[in-house]
Formats: sequence, structure tokens, C-alpha cells
Amino acid sequence: MKAAILKEIEKLEIEEIKIPEPKETEILIKVKSCAVCGTDIKVYHYGHKHIVFPRVTGHELSGIIVKVGKNVEGYKEGDKVVVAPAIPCGRCYYCRKGQQTMCDNLKAIGYHYDGGFAEYMLIPENAVLNGCVNKIPDNLSFEIACLAEPLACVINGQDLSGIETGDIVLILGAGPIGILHALLAKINGAGKIILADTSSERIDEAKFADCILLDMNKVEIYEEVKKITDGHMADKVIVAVGNKQAQEISLKLVAKRGSINFFGGLPKESPYIQFDSNLLHYGEFFVVGTHGSTPLQNRIAIELLSSGRINVEKIITHKLPLEKIKEGFEIVESKKGLKVLILP
Repeated sequence: MKAAILKEIEKLEIEEIKIPEPKETEILIKVKSCAVCGTDIKVYHYGHKHIVFPRVTGHELSGIIVKVGKNVEGYKEGDKVVVAPAIPCGRCYYCRKGQQTMCDNLKAIGYHYDGGFAEYMLIPENAVLNGCVNKIPDNLSFEIACLAEPLACVINGQDLSGIETGDIVLILGAGPIGILHALLAKINGAGKIILADTSSERIDEAKFADCILLDMNKVEIYEEVKKITDGHMADKVIVAVGNKQAQEISLKLVAKRGSINFFGGLPKESPYIQFDSNLLHYGEFFVVGTHGSTPLQNRIAIELLSSGRINVEKIITHKLPLEKIKEGFEIVESKKGLKVLILP
């Protein structure tokens, strides 16, 4: 089979390797679609503490089961599936509390295990046992279904943010994640949704999201949000970019007793921001972060996509074969499109 193998930092090669054989507790899938995530770009340039090279990356994926281990129950050859890439252990303190994203022994597809930038992918036993393999309804294409993973992360973020009916929601960052946040906030009952970015191209691409768009090259974000909200500012602010300036400005854009979600992580070399704690003290707002999603949230994402309540077709701007994966990485990094799918 063909696989895009990350040999070392910034050394990605397409090679022919042997198709893995599933053990009695594992599943083998033929990968049909794997989306490029911003994290894939970070791993390509900087590696990751959980990755030992060589590694096949890619974790936003869908496929079809081609082999099932003899001790696996509930799945069969021919099943269309999405794989939730973050694999909880199911036994630790946090898993037993139902907080699986905080699992002490968390493993991940594309990090600890080979991922979806290949023609075939092995699903390990702990992923099968912990509900990470979710079937795709017949009305859902592989290409749409692979976006259940980023949508599941967005669901987790909005659960933590506590978005309520009538809330004014401000999203900083109009990339694929920011747009998903806007689409989800709408069905979660938000009264007004504001999507802002420093990229005029991103703002233009996000027009289909049907929300208030702010091009931060053309308007002063604080004054504009103040005007839109009659001076109260945003009830919920979601920082959907890994940018310290965006995190810092969010502290001035949130309403009293509101919440801010630092959804995008900062580079490990520069993780600190200027935090005016008096704003927090007097505003009594809440600051949370979001890390990944659970297998349950992955299933909920599939249901939202299948029902049509969230339509992600316009988020997909490029579809490329595996041989053009480097081109796909360049498109994502240059922000010249939204979601790039690799079709092995």
C-alpha cells in the first residue's frame, strides 16, 4: 500500500509498505478520506513529544472496514466508519469521572499509532474497546464524515464554554474551526454570532456561515463589538486561532460574567500571554481551554452531519490524492483555502 511517511521533521515521503494485518482484537480499514488539520502542519515542522519517527500522521479520517479480528464484536467487513482519534484508557481517574479528554493514559491515532495519510490503517484494540470506531449512516459521504473529528472538538469547546440560548457569541478566527464554531453556535441557540479575522480572504470565504463578519483589517474590533452589543460585549468569546494577540484582546471583548475559550493552543516555545487579571477580577468572567473531544462527541458530530443540521460542504475547498499531500500541506499553511482532504 502507499503511505505518506514522516521520516523526520520536514521529511515526508510517499512509500510502498506492507498492508498491516489486524490481530484478533483489531480492525483494518481502507482509508477513504483524511482531512489535513493545522496540527498536522505543526507536527511536520516541529514534531511532537508523542511521535516517534517514522510515523504516518493524519487523524481526521473516514474509511471502510476490510478486515475484522476474530474477537471483535459489533463490526463487520463493509461497515463505513469514522475513527475518533483520541483514545481514552477507560480506567484512570478522569475516564471514570467521564472526563475522557483528560485521560491520564490518552493515546492518539497519528501520534502513538499510524494515522490516515495512507491507503490502509490499523485500528488498535483500545480504540475498538473504548467506542472510538463509529459507523457512518448511509446518507453520509466519506468526505463529509471525516469532518466529524474537528466538529466533535468544537462540540467539546462549546460544552465547556456553556453557550446558552440568546447568547452573543464572538469567534476570533474565520478558518475551518472558526466557521464550525459559528455553525454550531447557531443551532445551539446563539442570538448573535460574530466571526472576526485579520485575513480578508478568510472573511470572504466565510460568507456562507450566515453571521456577522468583521474584517479586522478594516474595523477596530473592540469598538465594533461594543457597537454590535450595545456596549455589553460578547457573552461568549471563542479564540479559534493559536495566536497570543487574539487571546490577549479577547480579555477586553468578553461581557461581565461571560466566558472565554482558548480553543487554539500556542506554540510550546512561546506559551505565555499578557493577562490583565483585573479585567477578570472585576468582570467575573471565566476562562477555559479546550483539548480534543470524546468518542461520544464524535458520535454526536456524525449525527449532526447526517441530519443536515450542520452543512460542511462549503468548508471543503480542496480534494487531493495522497501523492499531492505536500501540496495539501502548503495550501493549509498558506491559508489559501479552508479544508483540504487527502483521498488515498
